[in-house]
Amino acid sequence: MRHLLEIDDLTPDEMATVLSMAKATLDQPVRPLDGLGMALVFEKPSARTRNSMEMAVVQLGGHPMYIQGSEVGLDVRESVEDVTRTLACYHALIGARVFKHSFVERMAAVNAVPIVNMLSDESHPLQALADLLSIDQIFGGLAGKHIAYVGDANNVTRSLALAAGMAGMTMSVGAPGGYQFGDADLDRIRATGLELRVDDRPEEAVEGADVVYTDVWTSMGQEEETEVRKRAFEGFAVTSELMGRANPDAVFLHCLPAHRGEEVTSEVVDAPSSRVWHQAENRMHAARGLMAWLCDVNGGTDAEGS
Repeated sequence: MRHLLEIDDLTPDEMATVLSMAKATLDQPVRPLDGLGMALVFEKPSARTRNSMEMAVVQLGGHPMYIQGSEVGLDVRESVEDVTRTLACYHALIGARVFKHSFVERMAAVNAVPIVNMLSDESHPLQALADLLSIDQIFGGLAGKHIAYVGDANNVTRSLALAAGMAGMTMSVGAPGGYQFGDADLDRIRATGLELRVDDRPEEAVEGADVVYTDVWTSMGQEEETEVRKRAFEGFAVTSELMGRANPDAVFLHCLPAHRGEEVTSEVVDAPSSRVWHQAENRMHAARGLMAWLCDVNGGTDAEGS
């Protein structure tokens, strides 16, 4: 059974197929989830993830079931494995947005139904799919395009870097010391063939970029680090001046929510070069393509108990 816990669970060809299906299903609707449900477990809330996933499931003919983390109590009320087995009695797929990546790994190990990682502390593959779909639509292709990521080398950055390598892109990351990729991440990312440059000066990172990308400096669950991170990232905000060092036709992306005045100025978010709302919409289209693909490669989906 195939799952998506991180973007490199797909091969480069499979990722390209998912992106193609995301675009194709806009004009040629498919309904592999007709009469079936998808459990969406949220330990961490999210406006974009909930709305994009629920609508993607509906567009595929299915019924999305939003489940707060407290309702199932992963490893509190029941073990992760038993929650997974229970939900598989009713649903054809399970999506999980969790604090610990090990939770989605344990869900997948049960192998009852396909598991989709809607975000964990280590990865955000659905965001990476939406990012590549957006870049492909903007520039008419992915190969050879350069992404400059300014900010924390976090779960979003890691998934984006893996996806960029798989798509034949190049990437630079501008981050202060202590917030860059570790050696294990660098080895895994470069194994995709990605030409990756890491700088501690954002000005250097964005030189020659087709896409300038950033994320919040303090993610959910890191609130106690807020002031330390603000000091560490001083000077790393994406401003109009910084965008001016990228290519003339460069676009700005952000996985949102944006903390205007911290990692990015309002002037950049609202500029004509900003594609953040197009990117946000593509969360839905990318998710639809992924789930249609999962249904296809798993030979159709059905609840364990039906």
